[in-house]
Amino acid sequence: MRASKYFALLAPLALILSIGAFAEGSNSGKFDLQQPARIGSAVLQPGHYIAEWTGSSDAVKINILQRGKTVATADGAVKQLPAKSPYSSVSMKAQPDNTNKVEEIDFNNRSEALVIHGGM
Repeated sequence: MRASKYFALLAPLALILSIGAFAEGSNSGKFDLQQPARIGSAVLQPGHYIAEWTGSSDAVKINILQRGKTVATADGAVKQLPAKSPYSSVSMKAQPDNTNKVEEIDFNNRSEALVIHGGM
């Protein structure tokens, strides 16, 4: 009897916390860099990153995090893809100073991508 009371009290709390976790993840995505690349004014080294964005789809503020710390920021937009991306990918463009600038980030199993504006 006691166990069912505790379960009845904890179940709604667990549901509320899980909904918050899903809502937070909707404006973020993971990606990997295989080579150094510029996002905004920062040059990022190869590794695992998380992109988080806020704002309307045509004008978002993008934060790039590594190990929970912001390592780069940029302005951009959310682009709707015709179908879900089968994997995460990063599109880059070579720059005159021999760096690569990130132009777009597609996220695994998502139909939206981030387009990075500006830079350098």
